[in-house]
Amino acid sequence: MPQITLPDGSQRSYDAPLSIADIAADIGPGLAKAALAGKIDGRMVDTSYLIDHDVELAIITRKDDDALELIRHDAAHVMAQAVQELYPGTQVTIGPAIENGFYYDFAREGGFSPEDLEKIEARMKEIVKRDLPIVREVLDRADAIRTFGDLGEAYKVEIIEDIIPEGEEVSIYRQGDWFDVCRGPHLPSTGKLGDGFKLMKLAGAYWRGDSNNPMLQRIYGTAWRDKKELKAYLTRLEEAEKRDHRKIGKAQDLFHTQEEAPGMVFWHDKGWSIYIILQDYIRKTLRKHGYQEVHTPEIIDRVLWEKSGHWDKFGDMIFTTHSENRDYAVKPMNCPAHIQIFNQGLKSYRDLPLRIAEFGSCHRNEPSGTLHGLMRVRNFVQDDAHIFCTEAQIGSEVSDFIDLVFKVYKDFGFDEVKIALSTRPEKRVGSDAVWDNAEKALEDALNAKGLDWTLQPGEGAFYGPKIEFALKDCLERIWQLGTIQLDFSMPGRLNAHYIAEDGSKQVPVMLHRAILGSLERFIGILIEHYAGQMPLWLSPIQAVVMNITDRQADFAQQVQETLQSKGLRTEVDLRNEKIGFKIREFTLQRVPYLLVIGDREVEMGQVAVRTRGGKDMGVMTVDEFLAMANDEISQSLAS
Repeated sequence: MPQITLPDGSQRSYDAPLSIADIAADIGPGLAKAALAGKIDGRMVDTSYLIDHDVELAIITRKDDDALELIRHDAAHVMAQAVQELYPGTQVTIGPAIENGFYYDFAREGGFSPEDLEKIEARMKEIVKRDLPIVREVLDRADAIRTFGDLGEAYKVEIIEDIIPEGEEVSIYRQGDWFDVCRGPHLPSTGKLGDGFKLMKLAGAYWRGDSNNPMLQRIYGTAWRDKKELKAYLTRLEEAEKRDHRKIGKAQDLFHTQEEAPGMVFWHDKGWSIYIILQDYIRKTLRKHGYQEVHTPEIIDRVLWEKSGHWDKFGDMIFTTHSENRDYAVKPMNCPAHIQIFNQGLKSYRDLPLRIAEFGSCHRNEPSGTLHGLMRVRNFVQDDAHIFCTEAQIGSEVSDFIDLVFKVYKDFGFDEVKIALSTRPEKRVGSDAVWDNAEKALEDALNAKGLDWTLQPGEGAFYGPKIEFALKDCLERIWQLGTIQLDFSMPGRLNAHYIAEDGSKQVPVMLHRAILGSLERFIGILIEHYAGQMPLWLSPIQAVVMNITDRQADFAQQVQETLQSKGLRTEVDLRNEKIGFKIREFTLQRVPYLLVIGDREVEMGQVAVRTRGGKDMGVMTVDEFLAMANDEISQSLAS
């Protein structure tokens, strides 16, 4: 006689096992119609799932966030059915739900064309209208292999043979005559998918991600709860295209990349100005919080990376070089080098916490196909730092770092921060007892701050768990940036120790932490978030002084020199061009303030101020403009 506990705390008891759908119907006809799945003790299940014991149950409807993964997974299945109906002989392989949508990989001679996507999407809508019940079946492993083999589905047979152990059953989901291997759960019927989906693009993909395997055709789609959400997403994509940092970077002459240095950035003067402003801001901020700044070598003997554990973990991504019978690694990260600095001279417990920061230039051999402007590069600089402390100091150090992260993000205009705790991965160093202590320390630090956070099991670094900080930009995209990682293992592996209060030798705890992560990537995020219209304090050129005729040239030059001497980054445009042309040009370059000087402004000793948004601020003295600009900068950094 199962007893069901609902999210509001109410309970219902039943005399016999019954399905999620039956329970929803018992609660009310509206819920019965809206039910898409159930969540039993935190696990998603189909509405047909029978409950025969006491559980905590949530009925999932379209309003719930969990519904999106169901919808996207079902959209993949409906797409696969549509493809095989339209193009008999096509083999289906793998088709998961992903962020914002879904994909499926197909094996088909000749592949697909963009015109095929329109036909497939139209057939998907037909399948939704059929409202086919989606039913789970279970086959014996041998029967499943035979069934898919008879259909010519060689890839499905390989999946079953490789993933399903002998003696285990295979879960099948059927909708009409079409079926596929799947663990589920799924919607009750294809009609529940709705109309909030669209096929987006074609791509190639190697079977199981191995370049030695056959190339498959991948179809990507997006799926949402309704047409309104779909339209909003497509609008965001259009806006993201306009904001592409590569396009803006070229238009504003900030940076470029080229084939001779794949994944490496050529910074131009204005782009490098943003880089230096960013770096100076972080440098000053860290100094205020007790960090020492260091600089370590770019090339270090392979032996050190083997001792630290990085060689085994990241060997394929490390650039190497050889000299005088020694193998060297081009530095992929900074942590082992910082331990070498810690190890210089005897350390006492009185020296802790010791905070070591570096704008460390790192190189990683990222696959060429993943490189993307500033967002994914092979050479990058991190605002990296490592804190060496005692176990008793972990809580306060993590707490202080969290405060610092929120302050920095707010200064850059990001108010919404998502936090996640990532725990031990399968491949790791250190004992379970060490990991237990490390994970508890971070969890306690988060809870002590009263912060909302989510758990990411298995996503920690190989040497320790971590707290991750992610930002939401103006297009509601999530960017994972900051991190603090707790490491009980690497300092001991590299012989770090300090003298404790009782005179004993102890291994320090090491906190790996970064706020912005890669400076290159963060600048790319800023460019897209602000559409190239950087806040005044970050703009490479904050104001341009321009004359209307040659008669104002001397005064315009004088104004520019005065502003420059007061710390404002300015240019002067004395070209023999119409003032409208100049204004348009610098407006397109997103310069925050345009200072126009004509005969009247010279006579009055003033400037006419316009914003890049086209607002006329009126005339004012140079001192008044300076005060206004400095006030704007101060307000941006007032947190």
